[in-house]
Amino acid sequence: MTKIAAAALCALLSAACASEKGAEKSSGAASRGKHHVLKAPKEEVQWGWLDPREKPRLTIDSGDTVSIETLSHALDQIHGGVDMNEIVRLRKANPGGGPHSLTGPVFVNGAKPGDVLEIRILKIVPKDEGFNFNLPGKDFPTIGLLAKEFPEGYVKYFKFQNGKTEFKPGIELTLRPFPGTLAVGIDPNDPSPRKGGVKDDPMAPVSTLRPWKNGSNMDINEMTEGTTIFIPVFLEGGLIWTGDSHCLQGNGEVNLTALECSYKEIELQPIVHHDMKLTWPRIETPTHYIMVGFDEDLGVAMANAVRETVDFLSTQKGLTREEAYSLTSIVGDCRVSQVVDVRKGVHCMVPKSIFTK
Repeated sequence: MTKIAAAALCALLSAACASEKGAEKSSGAASRGKHHVLKAPKEEVQWGWLDPREKPRLTIDSGDTVSIETLSHALDQIHGGVDMNEIVRLRKANPGGGPHSLTGPVFVNGAKPGDVLEIRILKIVPKDEGFNFNLPGKDFPTIGLLAKEFPEGYVKYFKFQNGKTEFKPGIELTLRPFPGTLAVGIDPNDPSPRKGGVKDDPMAPVSTLRPWKNGSNMDINEMTEGTTIFIPVFLEGGLIWTGDSHCLQGNGEVNLTALECSYKEIELQPIVHHDMKLTWPRIETPTHYIMVGFDEDLGVAMANAVRETVDFLSTQKGLTREEAYSLTSIVGDCRVSQVVDVRKGVHCMVPKSIFTK
């Protein structure tokens, strides 16, 4: 596509064109290329680690769509009838790694380090069972916000029907599925501990526990069907992973888990942008722009998210930094995404409705 044609398309779709620090998603639907399906046989799903040397399970072009199957935690070993003793055993069976089962990676042709991958979440179809648990605080005193107050642990299983489930008689829940983990390949400079305690190999596998610049375990419950996320690319092909599938979650995810589930399919459309530059992921829903911040310190995570919001408003919406800081304070809705993944998460939401032009 020529630069003139690209500019015309951007104007037609009312897209915010790329700036030095970032860009917004176009408001129109991208033309779809070929459709792919990626199933999740257990022997090809990763348990708890993002390994940049893992062979891609699928190669697609920018603009193609892919329907990805996901498994529940520990390669589908947590399901109705599994008791807390077995859940504890499984949690200890993968030292340093997360409990998450991740399908991928998907290699996107043309995606190179320094690019941005726009990933559109087109459809989510859950399977029919889910669960929530907190680990025994006597064994895991730092996992879960009130772990020491719940020493024995607890697990509850759910069956889904027509997009709903019963918590107990008189309490009905409506499902709102979203991917707890949506990642591209690791940032070689991610300070997270590496598998096996490796310290001198920037390409050593990274645990799925901590969210970071490549997305990963963000647990942001706004990332439902119809949402788009922009993630900076660190490795050739982008290398998309998804898992830790959720069917409902409150902000904070305070006891450790959401209403964890798995998906028959999550349909994604990745689009490569060579002219965008981002440091952290940015999210766009039909109603909001969302900026994120992650850090082991919740206060620092909050500051990171607010700084990202100020940067977005000043580079994308024509405000001075002072105006952007002021507007963030007036309309920015900054929420604690989760406090249980070592690195805490905050996401700041700016409503689109305030922009009249």
